[in-house]
Amino acid sequence: MANIKSAKKRILVTETKAARNKSIKSEVKTSIKKVEAAVAANDKEAANAALKVAISTIESASSKGVYHKNNAARKVSRVTKLVNAMA
Repeated sequence: MANIKSAKKRILVTETKAARNKSIKSEVKTSIKKVEAAVAANDKEAANAALKVAISTIESASSKGVYHKNNAARKVSRVTKLVNAMA
């Protein structure tokens, strides 16, 4: 355990940020699973609606620094490809 005041503060700040990042990542994963479920159910309208939400969530996570921009772009590309393959 840290003894220095600034080190104690860093521990608290790190825990807070880690919890925030975990929450955002979980939200992204859930939105991607919803797209995959809609594609599996062969529901084109639901898939497109879920895709729109997923892209928004992923871009938001990227802008907050949770994901690198290329990682976010890859995730968007993969779910978009899934939905487009339904056509």
